[in-house]
Amino acid sequence: MADQLDLLWPVLIPITTAALAACFWYNIKVQRIISFIGLVLLFAASVKLTMTVVEQGVIAKQFGGWAPPFGISFVADPLAAALVAITGLLALTVGIFGFYDVRARHERAGFYPLFHGMITGVNGAFLTGDAFNLYVWFEVMLITSLGLLVISRSREQLDGTIKYGILNLFGTILFLIGLALLYGATGTLNMADLARVLPGMTMTPGLMTAAMLFLAAFAIKAGLFPLFFWLPASYHTATFAVGAIFAGLLTKVGVYATFRTFTLLFLIEGETLRYVFTFIAAMTMITGVFGAAVQWNIRRILSFHIISQIGYMLMGLAIATPIAWAGASFYIIHHIIVKANLFLLAGAIRAAGGSDDLRKTGGLLKSHPWLAVLFLIPALSLAGLPPLSGFWAKFLVIDASLRAEYYGLAAVALVVGVLTLFSMMKIWMEAFWKASPVKPSRRRHVPLAFIIPIAMLGAVTMTIGLFADPFVTYARNAAEVLVDPPLYIAPVFGAEAAAEAGALIAGEAVEAEMIDNGPVDGVEEEVR
Repeated sequence: MADQLDLLWPVLIPITTAALAACFWYNIKVQRIISFIGLVLLFAASVKLTMTVVEQGVIAKQFGGWAPPFGISFVADPLAAALVAITGLLALTVGIFGFYDVRARHERAGFYPLFHGMITGVNGAFLTGDAFNLYVWFEVMLITSLGLLVISRSREQLDGTIKYGILNLFGTILFLIGLALLYGATGTLNMADLARVLPGMTMTPGLMTAAMLFLAAFAIKAGLFPLFFWLPASYHTATFAVGAIFAGLLTKVGVYATFRTFTLLFLIEGETLRYVFTFIAAMTMITGVFGAAVQWNIRRILSFHIISQIGYMLMGLAIATPIAWAGASFYIIHHIIVKANLFLLAGAIRAAGGSDDLRKTGGLLKSHPWLAVLFLIPALSLAGLPPLSGFWAKFLVIDASLRAEYYGLAAVALVVGVLTLFSMMKIWMEAFWKASPVKPSRRRHVPLAFIIPIAMLGAVTMTIGLFADPFVTYARNAAEVLVDPPLYIAPVFGAEAAAEAGALIAGEAVEAEMIDNGPVDGVEEEVR
């Protein structure tokens, strides 16, 4: 029971923190204390959950005294637990950064309740075992993120918020329609129950429509081609702290939902769906990296690179092999840390150089050499240079594509990696190497509250890169659950139900192979 309660704390702590901060709306100092305590407790609880999953495997908890598939279900497998742990780390580091970056007017406008409310939605989405509750957590994320995005109430933020809100609301509607179709066909929305039921059902037009609606909805949330244009139009308008948490987490919830749906509910069998994911992954990488190449604002460059890097993650679904899923899982963890750190560094560059427009800043290598070092760690990691975490992340997904003979996808990934390095070197040359176009009247100071979280995330990036083996092993364990849905089903419904589902899935896989490749000797008669 105590281990199952570990599932509750990553959601209970931030929602309680948000409520307490709202209770002290007019006392900003108390809100800051509550926020910091909540962030520390959240990080501890998220690490504890991950350790529990490492020791025991997938764990599940049913709330309200109802047996599954009724009631509220939480499930933590290795991928979900790792994402919750990274969310705890990111919330803590961005929270420290925000103590200086967040202005008094933002605090008075409800920054702390909104921030912790958004973290609640993110962790709820990672841990929920019910498709409808995933929609609920999406709504929590959308409402709170809209508040955070427009918190300065500038004209630029209002424009970005409208674009962000309209398209994400459209994605939510698509998701809700897909849920209605899925429930009408199956009579359940519990994910483990759907994994039991769907393999025994014929793929009707209604179920196929539901799958495509899910893909479109999650493509919007994740920023996939061609539905990504809201992201670079809005993320650069947020404060640096808010932009960092958005860049690190929000699109990854969409990626996670895509992974969960198309490994647990709608299995990727046959070539058609693989071709769809291959095309989307390649175009997402290409459009993102070329969009970044023509930008001069650091945060707009980084926003486009969020898009291009999401394409690498989608390669796991396109290739649909255990190695590919392990590589994609590793890539998600790496990218959350690196991308959030780069947005924090954009704030530090703004503080040191007076602007995050590359045409208006320069000379930071001479004035702030330590900032140059801290920038190079996530920048080179994003480009995939050894021995940083990005090298192993790219190596795993490209190696998987070569093993599966997806040579075109591997070539795109390699070219995009080179172009990513070009963008990072563009920031380096303009902000650090070239002389400042304007001689500052005084040396600008970078607050310690900026340096600490940037250094913390940089150290994590270095640790993953230099000691990659345990992280790769963990990613392979996460991929095992994606490959083998009964491992997800067993903690919810028991071993017997999981075995029955495994038999159905195996039969479906054989049938799909026969459709693609023709009957295999001895198999056609067995299926009959």
